[in-house]
Amino acid sequence: MRRADLAALTAFVAVADNLSFRAAASRLGVTPSALSHTMRQLEEHLRVRLLHRTTRSVALTDAGLRLLDRLRPAVDQVSRALEDLDAEQGHPFGRLRLHVAHLAAATVIAPLWGRFLSTFPDVQLEVHAASAPIDIVAKGFDAGIGPKDWAPADMIAVRVMRPTRVAVVAAPAYFAERPRPRSPDDLARHSCVQYRRVAGAVFEWPFERDGKSTRIALDGRVVVNDTDLAVRAAVDGLGIAYTIEPLAEPFLRSGQLVRVLEDWSPSFDGLVLYYPGHRQVPAALRALIDMLRAARGSAPARAVGARPGVASDFHVGAEEASAGQS
Repeated sequence: MRRADLAALTAFVAVADNLSFRAAASRLGVTPSALSHTMRQLEEHLRVRLLHRTTRSVALTDAGLRLLDRLRPAVDQVSRALEDLDAEQGHPFGRLRLHVAHLAAATVIAPLWGRFLSTFPDVQLEVHAASAPIDIVAKGFDAGIGPKDWAPADMIAVRVMRPTRVAVVAAPAYFAERPRPRSPDDLARHSCVQYRRVAGAVFEWPFERDGKSTRIALDGRVVVNDTDLAVRAAVDGLGIAYTIEPLAEPFLRSGQLVRVLEDWSPSFDGLVLYYPGHRQVPAALRALIDMLRAARGSAPARAVGARPGVASDFHVGAEEASAGQS
């Protein structure tokens, strides 16, 4: 059906409901003469008279009554659908699909998804954790969360994790029979939990102190592609892991992990949530952004003194800015 046909049928229903061109035109926001012209075109297209009209009154022909009977259920259904959309404006509703880095799943989504879903019971949250960015629009996602370089330049980026420091950790039992490393070079004599990206390259550990930076490729018996697993391997005494403070902190506090090379630990640039366009942001996504902003404001990052971005490629969250800006 052509768009013009749909508009003409909608106009016909308005005339039939009001039995007045003036009243129907006012309802549709057009002039009576324009509406009369539309009805004449519709009748010519259908090759049947739908309306009897004089200067004083309008009435439906038999064909017009039969057409109205067939159109009425569809028009009512469309009207209800539009009313439902109006009712949902500002009310989080429906499915919210997110494509997130593994670290974002653990540090941004998991800490608040229980509160988010209980606050907005009409929202279904779908989270896909991955090690690399994708075209979120083509794949049907509402937003992505990852390092800033995941966000395309034409999307909106919302910071959801401030810069935070790297933490190099291991279990106390691991160091019971081994000396703790005092410099990154000492790691060559240790078993280190490796992180392998999707493309196959093993992550090299960046370090920095006093303006001097280095990256070290290390050996280890455990290789993972998930940051939570790297921390778990360290907790289980399988080696030294390279992570960030938010993931390591609960285990450092409980004594399950100890920290080494703290004076060599650089800063990770943080994470952003990114999505297409400024207008018509889904209410569920807006609600999530607002909750992330509130959570970030109530729990600021602890250590941001190191130069941001040193470990920005560690795939480990609100002011808004265009993607690619600070």
